Amino acid sequence: MIPQEKLTAIIDRLQAVETEMSQVSDADDIVRLSKEHAELKPVAEAAQILTTARDDLGAAEEMIAGDDPDMAEMAREELAELKEKIPALEHELQLMLLPKDKADNAPVILEVRAGTGGDEAALFAGDLFRMYQRYASTRGWRVEVISATESGVGGYKEIQANVSGDNVFGRLKFESGVHRVQRVPETETQGRIHTSAATVAVLPEPEDVDIEINESDLRVDVFRASGPGGQSVNTTDSAVRITHIPTGVVVSQQDEKSQHKNRAKAMKVLRARLYDAERARIDAERSAERKGQVGSGDRSERIRTYNFPQSRVSDHRINLTLYKLQDMIEGGPAVDEMIDALILQDQTDRLADLESNE
Repeated sequence: MIPQEKLTAIIDRLQAVETEMSQVSDADDIVRLSKEHAELKPVAEAAQILTTARDDLGAAEEMIAGDDPDMAEMAREELAELKEKIPALEHELQLMLLPKDKADNAPVILEVRAGTGGDEAALFAGDLFRMYQRYASTRGWRVEVISATESGVGGYKEIQANVSGDNVFGRLKFESGVHRVQRVPETETQGRIHTSAATVAVLPEPEDVDIEINESDLRVDVFRASGPGGQSVNTTDSAVRITHIPTGVVVSQQDEKSQHKNRAKAMKVLRARLYDAERARIDAERSAERKGQVGSGDRSERIRTYNFPQSRVSDHRINLTLYKLQDMIEGGPAVDEMIDALILQDQTDRLADLESNE
């Protein structure tokens, strides 16, 4: 049960923020207060609804104890409704009060790679990337391709992109893992269903204060880029390979003609991978006893299957199946439906952990 003092403090804080917003003129203060107000308002509204329900419960109990039998009968009906309603309100507010992941608002590096399945896996990797690209568009996010290796059939062997906007990592963080597709490939002449896979990684971009990289820990190699790209691609040492010696993480970039730009891109990806590895390590430690939960930190597990013949998409972590595959693959509302379910399950898991440790 959430103490009433805590509910009152939340409601009072919202009023204080609103008062301060009407008085300040400094741009930084306005931004800071506006952000706090946006985060606090739905929580304070839920706290007010719960407070009102508790007050109504107390009033109903007083009426039952009173001398008016008709009023007492009405109060008993209201009391039964409130006793059923209040636990649900408390649970909803507890979820809202869970500690926020500080990386939720961070931009991300989205990596999609073809897995098992040859050309069909590359085509599926392309489908997945376009799904996220369209979904990003519906949310007003910006997608900028960092590097891409196309396959000969129109998909991607691998593609990396920077995705920026509001709450990007918060919405995409549970997409990391192995995605499997079951369908009849375009190259299949006998109509047989094939199973292929692609891997997705969603890496939050750290701020400078989040992770520190020492130059002495890096080995930087430059070499001539390969593949199409104009006369200068194969004649200058513009491609860059950076190895982070302590961890063995290797990042290569060759899409730009400038060595400086390739190095900057490579460092951006390296920082994101190191930050993600540290987050995964912490997640794995926390989830050692709860591997079945959504936020387990296991990036190699098969998380979702897209079955085209049955027009269904199934997430294996939460046992949710949607018969909306076309809408999903087109980046439509089904993507939000799936993501919302994953976020709710993660919140429920974390709340259970919190309660078990109290």
